[in-house]
Amino acid sequence: MLFDDLKENLAKYNFKEVNEKVKGIIITKENYENLNEVVDILRTDKRKNVLALAERLEKKIDGFKKELNRVRTMYEFDRAFVKNQILAGVDEVGRGPLAGPIVACAVILNLNDLDDIILEINDSKLLSESKREYLAEKIKEKAISYSIAYCTNEEIDQKGIAYCNNNIFIKSCDGLSIKPDLVLSDGYLIKNYDVANEYVVKGDRKSASIACASIVAKVYRDNLMKEYAKKYPFYDFEKNMGYGTKAHIKGLEENGPCEIHRKSFLKNLI
Repeated sequence: MLFDDLKENLAKYNFKEVNEKVKGIIITKENYENLNEVVDILRTDKRKNVLALAERLEKKIDGFKKELNRVRTMYEFDRAFVKNQILAGVDEVGRGPLAGPIVACAVILNLNDLDDIILEINDSKLLSESKREYLAEKIKEKAISYSIAYCTNEEIDQKGIAYCNNNIFIKSCDGLSIKPDLVLSDGYLIKNYDVANEYVVKGDRKSASIACASIVAKVYRDNLMKEYAKKYPFYDFEKNMGYGTKAHIKGLEENGPCEIHRKSFLKNLI
């Protein structure tokens, strides 16, 4: 055990050896409360660089505690809506782009086990691409159920973005393996739906279930747009995901729209 090792041998180790041991520490929900003992051992050393290690480790532990409390608060937010019932969170991505589908995901989490929460979940726009990819897999692994639905650009042109947004909220929730007793939706109340529904403003920053839905939906759509970029290489889809960046507009001006553009969104642009 690291604590016993450092307690017995700290004075014998040079700084490089101590640094390697401390760098190897992975903070988890299971060990973070005991790691302060390692900090205390390091502080018994008189070397300034070892004392600096102790300070850095303590800051990492404190940061982990804050993250744990932040995410637990998101789970508690969801738990406050239901008691011994099933809650689903639903969110969409791709409402505003000029090209590609609008995608929604619905997620049911285990809200009763706060020892098995998914850390680092948040509004998907606040996360790096690599973090979203990692979390999407973790969410799909741990969720009781999840479901993805989308409307194509053709459907958006035919029926309007508001209809499609509402429709994929319903389709994604209906695709869950368990019917929820309550659905929390991000920003919009679901219309013409036979399940109790509450909407949450900025829900992907408050609700664990909505945040998870946001992440899975964005990763799914981003990966889809990267595939479209290979077929339609003139619009920089792999970077802008269909949004109206300068490179995208330039591609439209030089090449016209492609098959996945939303024609109803291009008026007055080209």
